[in-house]
Amino acid sequence: MLDQLIARVGSDRPVNLLELQDVDALLRTGGGTSIGNGLLRLHTGYSAQAADIFVRAAFPEFSRRVRCFAFDWLGRQFSIDLESADDSHSGVILMLEPGTGEVLTIPVVLSEFFHEEIVDYPDAALAESFFMEWKASGGRAPAFTESVGYRTPLFLGGVDEVSNLELTDTAVYWDVVGQIRIRASELPAGTRIGTVTIDDE
Repeated sequence: MLDQLIARVGSDRPVNLLELQDVDALLRTGGGTSIGNGLLRLHTGYSAQAADIFVRAAFPEFSRRVRCFAFDWLGRQFSIDLESADDSHSGVILMLEPGTGEVLTIPVVLSEFFHEEIVDYPDAALAESFFMEWKASGGRAPAFTESVGYRTPLFLGGVDEVSNLELTDTAVYWDVVGQIRIRASELPAGTRIGTVTIDDE
């Protein structure tokens, strides 16, 4: 159960009041909550809408499927997969990862995500050990609008190590990495990518 995770890592708000029957109820009762000092955060209504926009821009093939409700310290967004259900409760969960440029399906519904997935598999779901390593190296926990992103995304050959991490604005990180991901996907397989330039528009 979620309270087991909270007992271990803490939360800045009581989580016993969270309503997990659907995303709207979750955002209404827990929006802005931080679990584990930024390990996982619940979106507010506003930040969820903003996340939906930058996730759709980075992963246009998922544009009709996302409804974000939470994000972790690496900036990975958790969303209900709207294609898998008729409502915002019974759909399975998508983990949209800017650093790898991939989308993973977590085959659980919303309540199971909170009471089972992140409790039983905190490393697989939230990269908790990596978060501890980041903080032990002197990195601070990200604020609500921040995440710890990869300097060089893993899909461009970056290493999955603390030395390749930096604190960054989440929306900017998603915008930049999303543009790179889309451009990279248009290249022939095996193309070597050198210097990357992002034009400000």
